Amino acid sequence: KYIVLMDPLDGSSNIDVNVSVGTIFSIYRRVTPIGSPVEKEDFLQRGNQQVAAGYVVYGTSTMLVLTSGHGVNGFTLNPAIGSFYLSHPNMSYPEIGKIYSINEGNYVHFPQGVKDYLKYCQEEKENRPYTSRYIGSLVSDFHRNMIKGGIYLYPTSTKSPQGKLRLLYECNPMAFIAEQAHGKASDGYMRILDIKPSELHQRVPFFCGSKTMVDKVEEFMAKYPKDADYELK
Repeated sequence: KYIVLMDPLDGSSNIDVNVSVGTIFSIYRRVTPIGSPVEKEDFLQRGNQQVAAGYVVYGTSTMLVLTSGHGVNGFTLNPAIGSFYLSHPNMSYPEIGKIYSINEGNYVHFPQGVKDYLKYCQEEKENRPYTSRYIGSLVSDFHRNMIKGGIYLYPTSTKSPQGKLRLLYECNPMAFIAEQAHGKASDGYMRILDIKPSELHQRVPFFCGSKTMVDKVEEFMAKYPKDADYELK
């Protein structure tokens, strides 16, 4: 009845330095007849067709964060008995965040709209500058930002003109969780969950977090044509 897409080890480059990593998964109903071989079309569904999504973060504690389309709940592993307990019911982004997460070492390669947004984040105006926090693990950065309020950015660049993160098993599940937690996820121009995938490992730019912060990114990106320098496929 169902198919699963997953990133089994997000942030794997952090393993040897003992930094938090995670697992991301996404669940859909299959579209081909039950009992027949699974086809590619079963996986190439828009994110708005997900029935459940979640992630596990392996940090100072092991935590499962899950949505089935009715809000987001977090469960913490009790290692003494090997069971997860509800520890964070009804998780939700703070309406206003003060954290931005991006690899600023790639600044010179970013689209102009992203550069302008980063300058905005660093201005001493209207409760800014924001705080920069970047772990390099999508799960870990996302988890912190959802709890404390913030935005995660992985834009296109001259080195990665389609973006770096995979739509089907990174962006879609995290976007579903974000929206269920009253946040927002965008490619800079449109809702992540509305993108029609064309291939299993399709990459897209990804902006995800507190709704007002993602809205502001889109405001800056809208000043520049989507395909002026970076064609999104």
